[in-house]
Amino acid sequence: MNDFICIEFRNDKLVFIDQTKLPLQEEYIETEKVERIAEAIERLEIRGAPAIGVAAAYALALSMKNIFGDIEKTFNDSYLRLAKTRPTAVNLFWALNEMKARFKQCINDSDIFNQLLIKAKEIHQDDIDKCESIGENGSSLLTKGSTILTHCNTGQLATGGNGTAFNIIKKGYEKGLVDFVYADETRPLLQGSRLTAFELSKAGIPFKILSDSSAAFLMTQKKIDAVIVGADRIAENGDTANKIGTYNLAVLCKYHDIPFYIAAPTTTIDLNCKSGNDIKIEMRDKMELIKINDVQITNADYDVYTPAFDVTPSDLITAIVTEEKINKPPYKF
Repeated sequence: MNDFICIEFRNDKLVFIDQTKLPLQEEYIETEKVERIAEAIERLEIRGAPAIGVAAAYALALSMKNIFGDIEKTFNDSYLRLAKTRPTAVNLFWALNEMKARFKQCINDSDIFNQLLIKAKEIHQDDIDKCESIGENGSSLLTKGSTILTHCNTGQLATGGNGTAFNIIKKGYEKGLVDFVYADETRPLLQGSRLTAFELSKAGIPFKILSDSSAAFLMTQKKIDAVIVGADRIAENGDTANKIGTYNLAVLCKYHDIPFYIAAPTTTIDLNCKSGNDIKIEMRDKMELIKINDVQITNADYDVYTPAFDVTPSDLITAIVTEEKINKPPYKF
């Protein structure tokens, strides 16, 4: 049973686990400052598309706590600051706009902080509910005794609830459908070997970590029954942006005739993106590749290519699982 929290609102403060310290340290941060929450998102102390949206919603509510002066300017400044943190994950912007709509409705309310807090909690609960439905829907795709490969982190640490792709795996394990999981290390920030491994261990699910480059060799040995990953933005045609290295897996699955599944809430679908060509890909600081936990592993003068995400074309995706249903190609959201 999990005995940690990703995000919680407690005593008028946002409480979150610092994911950069996992799995070696379980350190929690408490804050009521919008800037500190924005920094946490940028530093990946809070990460995962749904979790980012939940955190941003609470941050906008907190911007109205003990407010003096120009309420509208304070809210808009906070909105813009949070919007600059991560450009690819659409859930962030969905949550910000939900909060903005509620702000406009209650701008003259004497208790605007609590009105916005109610909305932030609704957004959080909505993600909890969506995670449960995704898990149930996705587990219906699994067959007894499956071995699953996953990439990056899609569990409780990435969402407001129990996860997207991870929750499918977890429910599959509880139902006797999943026997074993392989977790890609997910270079350069090792979300798989640090975070997914941490969550698999907490859940008591048998697993092994593997280097990202080992997936193809596992598939040649017919050791993988399905690959299940999350998403940060899904275009109208089903093209999907997810953690760098996801596209590699989709190509491998196509070649080896292995199902490749995406799991994400409908809030990850961006109807303003007609295809993957419209998705903006975040580039990260070069030092994330040159260092691991502040230990330098190569020359800092070397140039580095650091996309945080890649885009998997829809024709490589077997199904996209949302809280509403299992979507099959051809995709048209």
